[in-house]
Amino acid sequence: MQNGGPVTGLESLTLFPFDDCSLPFQRGMRLHLIPYQSTAEGGTRLALACGTPGTPDSLAISYYGAVQRVGDEYWMWYLGQGEGEHEFQRVCLATSQDGYRWQKPHLHLIPYNGDTANNLVDLGGGAYAVVALTVLHDLEDPDPQRRFKMVYETHRRNPAHGGRAEFNVAFSPDGLHWTEGRVEPHYLSCEMGGLIRFNDCYHVAAQSGGGHFGPPRKLEIFVSYDFENWVLADCMAFMRGNIPPHPVMPYSHGGEQVHLGAGLWNRGNVVVGIYGQWHGHPTNDRRFVSIDLGLVVSNDALHFREPIPDFRMIAASEDGMGQDLTHRASSFPALEQGQGFENIGDETLFWYGSWHHRDGVRTASWERDRLGYFAPFRGGKMHSAQEAHVISAPIDLEGQSAVVAVNVSGVGPYGYVTLEVLDLQFRPLAGYTGETCVPVAESGLRQPVRWQNQDRIGPDHGPIRVRVNVGGVRPEDIRLHAVYLDAVA
Repeated sequence: MQNGGPVTGLESLTLFPFDDCSLPFQRGMRLHLIPYQSTAEGGTRLALACGTPGTPDSLAISYYGAVQRVGDEYWMWYLGQGEGEHEFQRVCLATSQDGYRWQKPHLHLIPYNGDTANNLVDLGGGAYAVVALTVLHDLEDPDPQRRFKMVYETHRRNPAHGGRAEFNVAFSPDGLHWTEGRVEPHYLSCEMGGLIRFNDCYHVAAQSGGGHFGPPRKLEIFVSYDFENWVLADCMAFMRGNIPPHPVMPYSHGGEQVHLGAGLWNRGNVVVGIYGQWHGHPTNDRRFVSIDLGLVVSNDALHFREPIPDFRMIAASEDGMGQDLTHRASSFPALEQGQGFENIGDETLFWYGSWHHRDGVRTASWERDRLGYFAPFRGGKMHSAQEAHVISAPIDLEGQSAVVAVNVSGVGPYGYVTLEVLDLQFRPLAGYTGETCVPVAESGLRQPVRWQNQDRIGPDHGPIRVRVNVGGVRPEDIRLHAVYLDAVA
């Protein structure tokens, strides 16, 4: 797809409305994002709580971690802190079948309080104080000893191991037993939030990193092709602070910033990210910092943009935290994101934590692939006989046939969706016009698109574009959440 990202090798495409490089042409359609709204009692959905006294996570849980699918389970690597261990966090593991209910298995790997019946993974024998980490279950690596990859940050290690740089990597065959890798250059430094393999290159999404001068915190991308040799020059991916109309504040904790990079979701033709919207205080007092979670997207995994600036996908106030300044860091509402998007059943799940309280990990959910939508609007010059529609960037089928489906809601007796196939120069292809398309008249997550004589786009066409039309008596009721193209034999 010619949207600024990889142009070959994708078996499926997902065209989200908030990806204006994949769907660049729009008429009479307005973008909306859908914030997470908890329906759980108490206004939050706590999925993983601190452990009982004497366990490695009894005092605090920090979700500077990751969730990955492993077989038919979901595994979460997170940081736990026990009583009497000031800021000393170890890597723990939890597992789940559904993403909501999590268990802490007894791994019997690392002794804690004289007992191995705990959920500590074997990273440096449990001797490292880990500040942040992210994990990738890399099934594409031919080496079974490197199927799990970790990037982690540590300020302090056991003195017996000597001083090390903050940016470290490790490999594992099973996600439990980790072996340190060699990092070059050895003086990289960053606080990471996301890790993906994109276009055969590993991308770490981090906060700052030293490559760009001074405050404020920014989203920067580090890359490597072998996971050990990293490019020292990182990419400035996204910046919020010190850019009008945001107040210009030359402070480390003041103003609008990007906290902890972004948790990333590789959807092939687009990368979706959840990042920390750091709201600093003019006094530069860190106790008054609040953090919501916002949405960014990218088509090359290097340069990110906000579809709607400063939109809060997950509001910190959702957790109902107070303002007790006797807390060790503060109690202003503040969230922390990690790596972890998953489509499970009919839902899209994302995991996050409380930055100040560190009392556990929460689950946010949306209907599957419904983070936002296009909706037609009436009024002014847009009220015309022309149907509201969007048109994609060029798509090369590479000699394959493709089926098309739409993720849509609000269709019915008073509104419908049709889809046309155009050539590179926006001319309708015979047999794939709006008139020959069977209107999609039922809401659903993957409603198939058909034309009168075919249910797929043939392989003998050159670069194509798809055009989605929304019409009817009340087209403004319709929500277009996504368009899918899947290669078929």
